[in-house]
Amino acid sequence: MMTSITRRSVSWIVLITLFTTFSMAANARVSVNQPAPDFTAVDSNGKEHRLSDFKGKTVVLEWTNHDCPYVRKHYDSGNMQALQKTSTGKGIVWLSIISSAPGKQGHVPGAEANRLTSSRNAAPTAVLLDEGGEIGGLYGAKTTPHMYIIDEGGELVYMGGIDSIPSTDTNDSARATNYVDVALNALSSGQPIEDAVTRPYGCSVKY
Repeated sequence: MMTSITRRSVSWIVLITLFTTFSMAANARVSVNQPAPDFTAVDSNGKEHRLSDFKGKTVVLEWTNHDCPYVRKHYDSGNMQALQKTSTGKGIVWLSIISSAPGKQGHVPGAEANRLTSSRNAAPTAVLLDEGGEIGGLYGAKTTPHMYIIDEGGELVYMGGIDSIPSTDTNDSARATNYVDVALNALSSGQPIEDAVTRPYGCSVKY
């Protein structure tokens, strides 16, 4: 039987782990026009990916949580899938990242992540499982969705919201300025990204 001292020790370990994860997110030092932090993660099929392996390609990071109404807005309207398909069709790497901790909203095992991808007709290059929150902490991801774009040289060139209307109304997707789409088009044409940092909106990432 676990003693009361052991139980208290375990509780402190859990609290310290949670504090560390939140601190990582709060104190992340990512910024545009700087090298994007490298990371290694396993996807929903058990395959390992390293960000640096994609150098030479544009990479989009999408923080997601299928139970978040703001995420559902973009998937129910087809907005996210359309952007994924257009992007990957151009050779862009699209990584959807689930940083929900076990027992928290949005946490899913790999098989369920694959089912969601299929049922929603989504088209990411891979779905990364970040249940320990390491990647989310590294990038300071705060919301679902929270979007980042990394250029072919490995530099972070966009971070923020997916579009200009912070709502859960699916009808707003069509009339909003899609910051990610605009940034990707500017990047591909060699033009500066005017709104390189925008305010992310959505549910809090469930670390």
